[in-house]
Amino acid sequence: MAKQTVGYVDLEWTCPNCGNRNPGTTIKCVTCGNPQPDTVQFETGASGELLTDQEKIARAQAGPDIACPYCGTRNLATAERCKQCGGELKGGEKREAGRVVGAYRPGAAPPIVCAACGTENPATATKCSNCGSPLGKPVAEPASKPARPAGRSLPRWLIPAVIGLIIVLCVGFFVAQSTRRSQDVAEVQGVQWQRRVLVQALIPVTRTDWLDQVPQDANVSKCNGRVRSVSPDPVPNSVEVCGTPYVVDTGTGVGEVVKDCEYQVSDSWCVYETLDWVAMPAVVAEGTDYNPHWPETILENNQKEAGREESYSVILSGDGETYRVPVRSLEELQKYQPGSRWRVEVNGFGGVVGVEPAQ
Repeated sequence: MAKQTVGYVDLEWTCPNCGNRNPGTTIKCVTCGNPQPDTVQFETGASGELLTDQEKIARAQAGPDIACPYCGTRNLATAERCKQCGGELKGGEKREAGRVVGAYRPGAAPPIVCAACGTENPATATKCSNCGSPLGKPVAEPASKPARPAGRSLPRWLIPAVIGLIIVLCVGFFVAQSTRRSQDVAEVQGVQWQRRVLVQALIPVTRTDWLDQVPQDANVSKCNGRVRSVSPDPVPNSVEVCGTPYVVDTGTGVGEVVKDCEYQVSDSWCVYETLDWVAMPAVVAEGTDYNPHWPETILENNQKEAGREESYSVILSGDGETYRVPVRSLEELQKYQPGSRWRVEVNGFGGVVGVEPAQ
């Protein structure tokens, strides 16, 4: 995703000594004179207007400010010696940069009401126009908590424990039931078999795909534009789509307003008709004897056989229970002759898990 620069805005910092809000480019508090600590982070300014001051813009583009290794004073990235003590800045630590300060808000922030006298002041003011008191940032009203329903409820910390206990009990029950075994002696009552011939027919079908993927012999009925891919850079036939602008700290007291953009590439998504092999109802033969056969299949000119399937099962009965046991082949089916007795192993859910001849 490509980043685009929208412009630059003033940031500000709050003095930890007196609470005064200061322009981001100042290195000392305008109220108490204390130097800006290294730990102070810049915040979005109140004006929201994009800068036209080319000197500030050049400062932001030059790179983060450098702290003097001797006195700690903030200096421009282009400076070679400290403006405070004259010391060389080589080896000085650059201020943190790249942090997202917040969403960009064009236009001024809401007015600030002075906490000392109640006077309403512009958002850009740092002192009250009436009493001179420092003005902080507007404080958002805390969201009201939803009313708690009457009656007792479980403590929050107990809810995960209860859910965990229920899961353990359920898992334990299923494990116990699946591992529990019982045996019954049952007699073969009969067998069942089914053989299926799968059939496909070549018939007209409606499909959708990108125009360049449509078969050459297909009949295209309509096409619509649709986003096919996304590129981080401008490409032919693309449309720029950008997110909400936000402010990034440049480490200079000036914020860079950027937006993340991508380029959506559209193409033709088409509806077309073509001939294709489609599954048709299978031809089925079934019975209850030991001599299964394949069904007679008469195919039309546009049809073909697409495979064959067969399934077999034995019906066992004993102690008032009836079991239907699937078997894998005709050879295995023929072992279960009428009247023969088998020992059936059943799990706790009533499913057959094993069959062997009764001694």
